Amino acid sequence: MKINQEKVKSIFDIEGKIALVTGSTGGLGSTFARGLAEHGATVILNGRDKEKLARKVAELESDALKVHGYPFDITDSKIVEQAVAKIENEIGPIDILVNNAGITLRAPLEEFSDADWNKVIGINLTGAFIVARAVVKSMIKRKSGKIINIGSVQNELGRPTIAAYTASKGGLKMLTKGMAIDWAKYNIQVNGIGPGYFKTEMTRPLYENPEFDAWLCQRTPVNRWGDPEELVGALLFLSSGASSYVNGHTIYVDGGLLSSV
Repeated sequence: MKINQEKVKSIFDIEGKIALVTGSTGGLGSTFARGLAEHGATVILNGRDKEKLARKVAELESDALKVHGYPFDITDSKIVEQAVAKIENEIGPIDILVNNAGITLRAPLEEFSDADWNKVIGINLTGAFIVARAVVKSMIKRKSGKIINIGSVQNELGRPTIAAYTASKGGLKMLTKGMAIDWAKYNIQVNGIGPGYFKTEMTRPLYENPEFDAWLCQRTPVNRWGDPEELVGALLFLSSGASSYVNGHTIYVDGGLLSSV
């Protein structure tokens, strides 16, 4: 049977789609935003730091990419509703939502404060719910949409001093399933990406620690950290028509870490 190359290309096509990527001024979020924009999407970058957001937008625009910046706090329901309405009024309906914004705070669990716990859960888990709830209303009306929640291998694994982060990402994995179940009838696919260990600002304390760096490379079957660009393939798959019958799943991009004891 001959493979129709044009048909294969078309199912991965996101040309002209409008995508919102939360927490996209740095780290993996910046990679997700660039990856979507380089493949033809108009990308809405988000962050709370207006100056940092403006710099990132200018950087991508200098490469002739279609991007816009909207600063807003994803944990404030009212502000999110207003921001999404403004985006859809000024740019157009959001076809793809990438819930990427996230933080981690490290401390032994018995010393973890209420404020720090609430901050991690609020951004990593509740924030994803708040933004998805705002964006999905238009998707439901149009009976079309893609939502991608960015989890972690910590969806499945724990490590000392990051129990709050692990709880938030484990919750996000199950929230992804819940969203998929509720919204599948509207032709909306909700899936997740679970990155392994990539060098970002969040993981700086880890990759600058020689002991941890050595441990991770030995623990991961490919014997190295991931390159952020290695996440773009999974992102394009979940953002495009290629994943039209994939719902409620998390793709782990981790160099085999979760498969190895």
